[in-house]
Amino acid sequence: METSVSTPPLRTAPRSAPGAAALTRRSSLSLPPDFPLNEWKRLGKHLYLITDSSSWWLGDWLIFGQDTYPGRYRQAMEETLLEYKTLRNYAWIARRFPAAERHPEVSFQHHAEVASLEPAERAMWLERAAQGGWSRNTLRQHLRQAALAESADVTDERKDKGKQVQLHIHTTADRESRWADAAERNGRDLTEWIIISLDRAAELGAAAASGRAEDPERAADEVARVRLREIDAASTPRAVAGRDGRARDASGSEVRHTTAG
Repeated sequence: METSVSTPPLRTAPRSAPGAAALTRRSSLSLPPDFPLNEWKRLGKHLYLITDSSSWWLGDWLIFGQDTYPGRYRQAMEETLLEYKTLRNYAWIARRFPAAERHPEVSFQHHAEVASLEPAERAMWLERAAQGGWSRNTLRQHLRQAALAESADVTDERKDKGKQVQLHIHTTADRESRWADAAERNGRDLTEWIIISLDRAAELGAAAASGRAEDPERAADEVARVRLREIDAASTPRAVAGRDGRARDASGSEVRHTTAG
């Protein structure tokens, strides 16, 4: 049995010229030749707000599905025709920002730029962006400058420890999917979750090798194996996110991470 739904066109009547109207359809927007300039500007702002708000709406929608229908939300996601990884990023940012912490005067993309920061710090940057009328790219530049200024104040020893490195991880698609799901449930992006999990494994290994076992080397290896099994099983502790001034993508079998020093 097939069901068809006909969606009638929506009309947006301008305030100053009742005779002219914008006609919207599923895949088009038609404007009359005499559409007033002030109404054209108003309509553009309205369309922008809808586009930006829809990112929050999709993120909140997905979080509700994760929490309420954990066994069925993926199937519903497929019906949106949006890529799973795109929706997953929306959900990660929405979960990082409770509704009360979202700044109404800057875009969803502004929030994405500071999502990895602590609440007080990201609130400060969002307010600065709102007050200064910064674009997303301008906010990103200020974040980079702040990170460089902060790194310039550290000692030479800390600079050596904080040298820039790149870590490449090649894994199977199945394992990447399980890791990504675990990171998503913990409200973190994939790169951040992997770093936290590996740091935890290193701490456990160091503790085992500190003399609290008859065979420290063997104990450390066993701890590492246990921890890797925990990672695969999506069990990970929560920790404070690192700061690099940018929101990181929560996808990809090959993981790239750069720390500024």
